[in-house]
Amino acid sequence: MSNTIIKNIKALEILDSRGNPTVRVLMALEDGTKVSASVPSGASTGEYEAVELRDGDAQRYNGKGVLKAVSHVNNEIASLVVGMDAKEQSKIDKVMISLDGTHNKSNLGANAILGVSMAAAKAAAASSGLELYEYLGGTDARRIPVPCMNILNGGEHADNSVDFQEFMAVPVGASTFSEGLRYIAETFHALKKILSARGLATSVGDEGGFAPDLNSNEEAMELIIEAIKAAGFEPGQDIMIGIDSAATSFCSDKKGNYDLKWSGAGHQTSDDLINLAKEWVEKYPIIFWEDPLAEEDWEGFAKFTAELGDKIEIIGDDIFVTNTEFISRGIKEHTANSSLIKLNQIGTVTETIDAVRMCRDNGWRYLISHRSGETADTFLADFAVAMDGGHLKTGSASRSERLAKYNRLLEIEMMLEGEAIYTWK
Repeated sequence: MSNTIIKNIKALEILDSRGNPTVRVLMALEDGTKVSASVPSGASTGEYEAVELRDGDAQRYNGKGVLKAVSHVNNEIASLVVGMDAKEQSKIDKVMISLDGTHNKSNLGANAILGVSMAAAKAAAASSGLELYEYLGGTDARRIPVPCMNILNGGEHADNSVDFQEFMAVPVGASTFSEGLRYIAETFHALKKILSARGLATSVGDEGGFAPDLNSNEEAMELIIEAIKAAGFEPGQDIMIGIDSAATSFCSDKKGNYDLKWSGAGHQTSDDLINLAKEWVEKYPIIFWEDPLAEEDWEGFAKFTAELGDKIEIIGDDIFVTNTEFISRGIKEHTANSSLIKLNQIGTVTETIDAVRMCRDNGWRYLISHRSGETADTFLADFAVAMDGGHLKTGSASRSERLAKYNRLLEIEMMLEGEAIYTWK
C-alpha cells in the first residue's frame, strides 16, 4: 500500500512564458513520490478573479515578483498541509481557503494556493499508479477535447490594430484528436504563408497566434477563411471559427459603451456589437463567441444570448471567472450558455471542478482554458480530459508551453489505444 501522506512542500519563483515570475511547488509524499506543479498567469484578467499575489517591489521584476506567495507556501501553507493525505483533495483545498480567510485569496495568493492544490492532485495520481486524467476523471475518462487553436491575436495579447483578442480554428470535422490537430496546424502554416506574401507581420502574440496589423477586425476573419481553404479544408465543415472578443479590454464604462480603439472603429454600444455579431454569424462559420461583451454588461450579455444563443455557444470568461457564485447568476439570468474554466481564476482544483459540475448540471457547456502566461506544465491537458468538456483552448501551433499541452493530449490519445472519443457535442 502506498503512503500518500504529504511529507514535504517547497515552492520557488520561476518564470512563465512571458518572462514574468510565477510559482512552482515541489511536493514529496511519504512513499517517495515526488512531483512539481507550475501555476499559470493571465494578462487579460477579470476584475473578480482570485488574486495573483505579487510582491510590488519595483527593484525586482518591475514589481511582479512572487516571493511573498512562495513564502506563504513554504511557511503557513506547509505547516498546515504537511501531514495531510494527498488523496483528500477537497479537504486540502478547504483548509487552505480557510487559512487564507478572504473571499478572493488575497492573503496567501491564489498562485500559492493553486500550486499546492495542483501538486496534491499530481502526487496522489502518481502514487496511485494512475495517469492524472484517470485519477481526476475516473478510469472511463477517454474524451479528448477538440482543440480551439488561437491562430490570430489582437487586443491585450498583441501590439497591433485588431480589437478582438483571439480568433481560433476549431477542427470539428476531424475524426480523431491527432487529425484535428493536424488540420489546424496546417491552417496555421497556411496563414503564415498568406501573411508573408502580403508583407504582413508573422510575429506571434503571447499565445502563439499571429499578430499582424490589419485594416479591420473583419479582415482577420477573411484571412482565416482564406487560410483554411489554402490548407485544403472546408470552412464550416472541417474547421469552424471561435472568437474571444475579451470585450472588457475595450469597454469604456460600465453602461454598455465600448471603444474599438485598436482598429479605429471607435465608439460602439452593446447593441452595435450584438448587430455586428449577428452579421458575422450569418456570414462566417462561427461556432462560439467568448466574452462578446464586458464583465459588467450583464444586461447586454443576456441580450446577446437571446439573439444568438440558439445558433452558437456563448461563453462567459471575465463575467464568470470560474466562480460558482457568478455562474449561478448567469444560469438564472440566461446570461450565456457556457463558461470558460481557468484553474487560476478561482485558485483550487476543487473549486474548478465545482464550477464544471455546475455548468454540466444545468445544461451549460464549459471551455477549459490556459492563460497567456503559461509554463511547460501539462496539468491542463489531463484536466481537460478528466472534465469531459469536449473542447479546450491552449494556444497556437507555436511556443513550446502551448505545444506541451497538445503533445500531452497526443500521448493520452495513444494510451487509450483506440478507445478515445473525439466529438464536439
